[in-house]
Amino acid sequence: MTTAQTQELDVQPTPLALLLLGREADPRSERGVECPGDLPSASDPDLVARARAAKEKLGDKVFVLGHHYQRDEVIQFADVTGDSFKLARDAAARPEAEYIVFCGVHFMAESADILTSDDQKVVLPDLAAGCSMADMATAEQVAECWDVLTEAGIAEQVVPVSYMNSSADIKAFTGKHGGTICTSSNAERALNWAFEQGEKVLFLPDQHLGRNTAVRDLGMSLEDCVVYNPHRPNGGLTAEELRAAKMILWRGHCSVHGRFSLDSVNDVRERIPGVNVLVHPECKHEVVAAADYVGSTEYIIKALEAAPAGSKWAIGTELNLVRRLANHFAPEGKEIVFLDKTVCFCSTMNRIDLPHLVWALESLAEGTLVNRIEVDKETEAFAKLALERMLALP
Repeated sequence: MTTAQTQELDVQPTPLALLLLGREADPRSERGVECPGDLPSASDPDLVARARAAKEKLGDKVFVLGHHYQRDEVIQFADVTGDSFKLARDAAARPEAEYIVFCGVHFMAESADILTSDDQKVVLPDLAAGCSMADMATAEQVAECWDVLTEAGIAEQVVPVSYMNSSADIKAFTGKHGGTICTSSNAERALNWAFEQGEKVLFLPDQHLGRNTAVRDLGMSLEDCVVYNPHRPNGGLTAEELRAAKMILWRGHCSVHGRFSLDSVNDVRERIPGVNVLVHPECKHEVVAAADYVGSTEYIIKALEAAPAGSKWAIGTELNLVRRLANHFAPEGKEIVFLDKTVCFCSTMNRIDLPHLVWALESLAEGTLVNRIEVDKETEAFAKLALERMLALP
């Protein structure tokens, strides 16, 4: 892509360091890209046996967390599965585990480190397993945004609400400025709380979850929402636009859920008569508006568990989970398909594969701590404050 094209699309060129995964690191990213050590070959037929042996040798010293979007070859070794916040809390509830191996992405491992004790060590099998959404809001960009809000004379009226899918730095900013964290399950409660504290909300970093919650759940209009673009002067907004807005949405999105379109919904309804369309609230507003059901990953799983035999479902979320659910509920006569025709895994989540997991477990079993995720104490304190406000939501 040429420089002119990137400017036209309003995106930033990818740093060369990120094109050379396994080398260097990008300090502007919420995840590193260095991966030390020699990985076992992906073709090694003994990988499963090696993982089992290393996990058995570690015993209660290790607790393996598996996010729903992980591939099956990794999920089979998870002691618990779930979404990011549930897994972090599960880790905190296992103080006897010296090592927390988080099969997820970087911000999830950070949250686990924030919530677990100082004696516990959180390990991410591949440091290149990041989150493109979390990377769309850096601490420097958000600090600059706050300066813009201050210059517009509205910062004192603004309460930051940050999605769980954000870096520890963004969570700390949120805690320091009187805000709270939310998940896709409790975003409505978080926004209601925020509007009790102030007149406006700065929602980070996923514009779609913020917009969908404000309009669909709180009854706001699309005109109440503006999008702050960190790559444009003053976020691409005038002071008047900022003063008039109730929801200031950060220009971020999920690269997987953002792929689903209104055409995807219309197409699946034509192909499968009577299908129920169930999507994640990280999808675009027009997709959410056209769906039959909208909810978090846990909501999606529970909805399919309660669905009657013979029902048909098109799911708008990550493909590993959709395939797993389709296979699980097939014996019950439930037809479950991916909402889009295009195959779309979460590419960074999928960096946690069996070779990386085996390498991490065997290293720990040999007494070598690898790929530790550790949040500094000041950041941890303010991030925990924001998380505690979320836990105290009515």
